[in-house]
Amino acid sequence: MPEPARAAAQFGDPSPQTCLQVAGEAALLAVIAADEAMAAVRRSSTGTARLEAAMHAAHQEAVEAARHADRAEQYAVDPEMPASSLAYCARQAVHHAVLAQAAAGVEVTAAGLCAELDRVLTPEEQAQRERARRQEEDRREAEEQAATGMDRPNREQAASNLHLAERHVGELGWSTGHLRVMEAAATGRLYWRDGRARLAARHGGWTGGRRISQERTQALLTAKFLTADQQSDGTRVLTPSPMGHVALELALLHQAGLHASDYIAYEARFARVRRRHKRRDDQKAAARRLPPLEPSTQKLYRKPITIAEQQARASQQPTVDLAPASSPDTGAAPRPAAALPQPAPAPTTAPRTPAPPLPKPRRALPRARPIPVSPLQPTLW
Repeated sequence: MPEPARAAAQFGDPSPQTCLQVAGEAALLAVIAADEAMAAVRRSSTGTARLEAAMHAAHQEAVEAARHADRAEQYAVDPEMPASSLAYCARQAVHHAVLAQAAAGVEVTAAGLCAELDRVLTPEEQAQRERARRQEEDRREAEEQAATGMDRPNREQAASNLHLAERHVGELGWSTGHLRVMEAAATGRLYWRDGRARLAARHGGWTGGRRISQERTQALLTAKFLTADQQSDGTRVLTPSPMGHVALELALLHQAGLHASDYIAYEARFARVRRRHKRRDDQKAAARRLPPLEPSTQKLYRKPITIAEQQARASQQPTVDLAPASSPDTGAAPRPAAALPQPAPAPTTAPRTPAPPLPKPRRALPRARPIPVSPLQPTLW
């Protein structure tokens, strides 16, 4: 399968070729500095300890510079690594090369390599890099379309469907025999008559045909993976339901998740429904039933469409005529401008001055509670 395109470099970052060249030159300068320090130790007869320490320091920095240069080469062939990783490796290689030259006591020439990494690209170079990046993406996209026959969104949908199949096919509890029943139902020739399931030789001929497992068909029908269409003569034509269509597509994508036999499939379902607090007969009855497909899985599944199918659908769509409709026989003219709705005329009088706002009503104070008067009170007065 073609490799994915590398992430685009940020604005002003050096190109991958520049990073590889600078990293290689920095590693070479660091190695030369370490060799000079080693040669100084050999030539010296006094002060050997100081020179040996400088030699070891220069050698260690040269090893680090070479390690970053090798890592830059590895990142260059890895399409998943961003372009900024190459620039980081190149800068680290230059940094260690400068330390190696300083430890060896030679002229520090590696610092000049930073100017190539920090150089601001001209608009022409930026445009050229952008064109090269787009050409590379177009080339990879063309290769992937030729290999898969699908564009990028449908390839991503196909990958998502495969992930769903690997995750949920095992939860169906199907055997390979259940898959064969669903494939027979997808042909539109599976029917149920006189307590038996058969695959008709042709559409509409609901007599005879190859016999299909009654137990598997009944289990799929009970779990609503199949729907029955009652005919006038009592025959029921079995076709996949919407949930059955999705389950069939997922099972075809990941057939390794199916069980080899009905007994193994039953044992797997029994292990999932087994509970200590449940009766044995209830557990067996639950294991004989096929679990339905999760509604979230049905919503996430989308059948990918190939480019050829998209072109065929586009060619079948009728063209829309945007010209004004007129009868060629009567020669009706277009609608006159006077008959078209006109905007309302602007007001000619001066706008009315808005009325002053009404005073805000004052909130009435709560009335005092009357004092209760007893019938004997006047006599007391």
